[in-house]
Amino acid sequence: MKKYFIHESSYIHKDASIGDKSKIWHFCHIMKDSVIGKNCSIGQNCVVGPNVILGNNVKVQNNVSIYDGVKCEDDVFLGPSMVFTNITNPRSFINRKNQFKKTTLKKGCTIGANATILCGITIGEYSLIGSGAVITKNIKPHALMVGVPAKRIGWVSKAGNTLNFNNDIAIDEFDNSTYRLDKNDFVKIIET
Repeated sequence: MKKYFIHESSYIHKDASIGDKSKIWHFCHIMKDSVIGKNCSIGQNCVVGPNVILGNNVKVQNNVSIYDGVKCEDDVFLGPSMVFTNITNPRSFINRKNQFKKTTLKKGCTIGANATILCGITIGEYSLIGSGAVITKNIKPHALMVGVPAKRIGWVSKAGNTLNFNNDIAIDEFDNSTYRLDKNDFVKIIET
């Protein structure tokens, strides 16, 4: 007995793995050898390519294609119509499937609507990529990134709130977690 929901308009390959309590909505295609963790939500009109790994509690909004080579750790949020790539120099007349690059989204990060993530990079834990941003390089944990190409304009807490530092210390009002800025690297020090 299935312990997940699949809308009747979606196609799920028999070799795909889907975790308990996950939901796959209208007009989706889940391809072979993909892994979808527990309690995930795949919005309308999404494609999860072969060999894609989605951790637990991943939320994929409408119109997202996740290509071979992408791995999303637990609690990742993919906004509507955001875009992944998997090769740096595509040509329709050259098969470069053996050159697909790996892209990793670390635990708890958020990708805003219509953002573009170039292949071969890592998006740090709990970072927040603004809507429409173009990510061309690795992103540090908790970084707030906006623009084309994206630039860091601040830092965010685990809850996604912008942090205001005073003497290199910030406290998130959401849960009173305390953060320290150390030589332009972001370090979380205390959670209460």
